[in-house]
Amino acid sequence: MKQRTYSKYAKEAALLLGQQIKLGRKERHWSEQSLAERAGISRATLQKIEAGEMSPSIGLVLEVAALVGVPLFEQNSRALATSIELTQSKIALLPKRISNKTRAVDDDF
Repeated sequence: MKQRTYSKYAKEAALLLGQQIKLGRKERHWSEQSLAERAGISRATLQKIEAGEMSPSIGLVLEVAALVGVPLFEQNSRALATSIELTQSKIALLPKRISNKTRAVDDDF
C-alpha cells in the first residue's frame, strides 16, 4: 500500500490541532483514558490525534476537539449554522461540475 503524503501546511495544522486538544484535556484535568472514553475511542487513537498524526478520521478529531472546547469555526450553534448556510448559498451559485478544459497551445510565431 502506498503511503499518503501530505503538505507541510496540512501536517503543521494537524499538529497544532492535536496540541490544542491536548492542552484542552489537561486544562480540564482529564486523563487520556477519560477523554478517550468520553469520545468512544481507544486511548491509542487519542494519542495519535494529540500527536497530530493524519490517520484518525476527521470525524473523530472534530468530536474530540469539541469535547475539550477547542474552537474550530464559530463559537455557538446559530453562528455555525449561518456560516454553513452562507457557504452552501455560494456553492449553489457555482457550476455543479468543473472540467479541465485543455486548449491547444498556439506556439506558431
